[in-house]
Amino acid sequence: MTETLSPPGSPAAELSPPEIMRYSRHLILPEVGMEGQRKLKAARVLLIGTGGLGSPLALYLAAAGVGTLGLVDFDVVDESNLHRQVIHGTSDVGRPKIDSAADRIAEVNPHVRVERHETRLTSENALEILADYDVVVDGTDNFPTRYLVNDACVLLGKPNVYGSIFRFEGQLSVFDATRGPCYRCMFPEPPPPGLVPSCAEGGVLGVLPGIIGTLQGLETIKLILGVGEPMVGRFLLFDALEMSWRELKLRKDPACPVCGPAPTVTALIDYEQFCAGPAFHEEPATEMVEVTPAALAARLAAGERPVIVDVREPHEWEIVNLAEHGARLIPLGEVGARMGELDPGAEIVVHCKMGGRSAKAVRQLMDAGFGRVANLTGGILAWSEQVDPAKPRY
Repeated sequence: MTETLSPPGSPAAELSPPEIMRYSRHLILPEVGMEGQRKLKAARVLLIGTGGLGSPLALYLAAAGVGTLGLVDFDVVDESNLHRQVIHGTSDVGRPKIDSAADRIAEVNPHVRVERHETRLTSENALEILADYDVVVDGTDNFPTRYLVNDACVLLGKPNVYGSIFRFEGQLSVFDATRGPCYRCMFPEPPPPGLVPSCAEGGVLGVLPGIIGTLQGLETIKLILGVGEPMVGRFLLFDALEMSWRELKLRKDPACPVCGPAPTVTALIDYEQFCAGPAFHEEPATEMVEVTPAALAARLAAGERPVIVDVREPHEWEIVNLAEHGARLIPLGEVGARMGELDPGAEIVVHCKMGGRSAKAVRQLMDAGFGRVANLTGGILAWSEQVDPAKPRY
């Protein structure tokens, strides 16, 4: 059985009669009872992100009576969020996610205090923000923030309830360097820039973050109550298509750069240098040419006809494409084998959804001797936003 967390603040006040009624099904559980519900009320939990994972987390932790929920987010609600980020609604599109989430939490449970941190989590502010909370729950979707949260939790001695999702697969663990491994014990260094696509490029089944986020909420409540066996030293893999669960045992790495006996990471650093999102961060041997959607549109309107190559997947082409401008589909994985279809002397503009995959294709073509090739900045999403709003965004 896990140890009970010791909240840094003063002991919780007694439960009020309305709270006793609200949490009555908790109170009749011997593992919770009045004492456990007071622990929940005294607890301070920080949620990093109010998106796919943060939505079920916030809703269920609020409903369970966690006294203080801190929210870290700086994004606004987009229509493409709504199939999975269930804390937000259609009327919230365009609003800051942190405001939308706070309003919904208040509707779920007015006894919960919400602390808003409407900012990007960085190496400059992470330690200050995380310091006042008992449990940190990682609901992020990118590697820079994931490593930042892990390292900050290790330095502060905080448990980190980890979850991640991609396409049809989910992962879950609790990283607590005070009694087990941290995230870097399993993944010492971030992946090379651009190696792993984001959910925005790879997609995610809408129900999946509900499954993994709810499990993160469960682990958080277990940590607060001090009941059951937490996922410390255990790593859960979920395959939604096969409806299968696989558990791996994790051990603390004696050579871990942050939680080992001789750590090399003793302060937070600029994690963006290691991990790339949509942008292409590697220093190329030859400078890569970028063309903006507006500039390409102007050239097309003037009668110029560069070869437009779309390196997305066929199912993405079906959603939206630039076929009316002569675009041809060559998925990124086929670029090497199909270079013969392109004229090395022609002017070529390559695009994908947001610019990351197309940057890789441009580099491949340049390395193969194509001298007049450019990357469409921001991909077809930027084209829709800046040139042709009638083009669907996804």
